[in-house]
Amino acid sequence: MGSRKHNTASVIKEARKNIASAKLNNCPTSPRKMRLVADMVRGMEVTKALYALKHNGKEASIRLEKLLVSALSNWQTKNEGVSVDETQLIVQTISVDSGRMLKRVQPAPQGRAHRVRKRSNHVTIVVGEANNIEKTSVTEVKEVQ
Repeated sequence: MGSRKHNTASVIKEARKNIASAKLNNCPTSPRKMRLVADMVRGMEVTKALYALKHNGKEASIRLEKLLVSALSNWQTKNEGVSVDETQLIVQTISVDSGRMLKRVQPAPQGRAHRVRKRSNHVTIVVGEANNIEKTSVTEVKEVQ
């Protein structure tokens, strides 16, 4: 391996130590509804985000709360011996992409039929330390996923 590849590999490896991610596939909620809740927590501290999701009335917040807890447990397994309370973890990135779409038929008057699209989404959440945001770039975070 060349020295340039070795240097970039070590930078990526260091970036992976400080972040953890979790992914939820085929969540049966429309992406638009999920993005409303995801935009609310993007960039927040983890404790504040958990509190906000727990006390939000939307159904999408229940699924996002479980996903955030999963990302936190992934972070704890990477960083053994370090408490979540000691570090200042934030929700670095959260992305909501559209998933599969179930197409159904709704009966309509005069023998017609309307198409009903039941949408689903894929959610990816990345949790990391607040002081390491300046060090990691967007491309490094995408490579980690």
